[in-house]
Amino acid sequence: MIRVTVWNEARHEAKNPVVAAHYPLGIHGAIAAAFPNDQFTVRTATLDQPEHGLTHDVLKATDVLYWWGHLAHGEVSDEIVERVKARVWAGMGLVVLHSGHFSKIFKTLMGTGCDLKWREANDRERIWTVAPGHPIAAGLPECILLESEEMYGEHFDIPTPDELVFVSWFSGGEVFRSGCTYQRGEGRIFYFRPGHETYPTYYHPHIQRVLVNAAHWAAPTKGATPVYGNAQPLEPLPVPLPAQKAAL
Repeated sequence: MIRVTVWNEARHEAKNPVVAAHYPLGIHGAIAAAFPNDQFTVRTATLDQPEHGLTHDVLKATDVLYWWGHLAHGEVSDEIVERVKARVWAGMGLVVLHSGHFSKIFKTLMGTGCDLKWREANDRERIWTVAPGHPIAAGLPECILLESEEMYGEHFDIPTPDELVFVSWFSGGEVFRSGCTYQRGEGRIFYFRPGHETYPTYYHPHIQRVLVNAAHWAAPTKGATPVYGNAQPLEPLPVPLPAQKAAL
């Protein structure tokens, strides 16, 4: 069983009736519902909970953390950001969704500004699978069609992805790197673009398939444990040569 935590600032649902109508259980609730309960245990956490719902115990019991934020990036505690970053370095997977590109945690892990173009105008989005052999693309068509979405356009100020899985085209003419993978320390990171709050994107079966595939891909693996710091030799070292006498 993969242990998933879905984090959401949960502010749009409280302020915007359109968002509340699409997501009566919150955006986090819709995302959490995508995961089959025979493969995953899922909990949710929100910004206004103590420690933003991301206590040491919660993060320790999380294999993959999903992050959705937009209005309240600045309200996220720097202490919690450092806590999440440390867990990613130690092997926890992180899936950053939509406007989470501008979150403190994503910008910290990327080391860049993470800015982009945007337009909210009911654009049609075609999400093209450009790495069909990647595990995150398993079971998907070559193109996912979303009839209405917010546009994000290049240039996207991120480091060159380790792997580019999806590229979006919008009816206004823009393109965007919509599915990007990274490795930071022992942790795997996936950024996935769609999911603007005023559209019911997270109910789309292909989007849900991406979310599930990403958890399988980002979950910690049972590889060798890295060891850091001062190390004793495993075999006897050569006896050092005596210092040469200074030349007369």
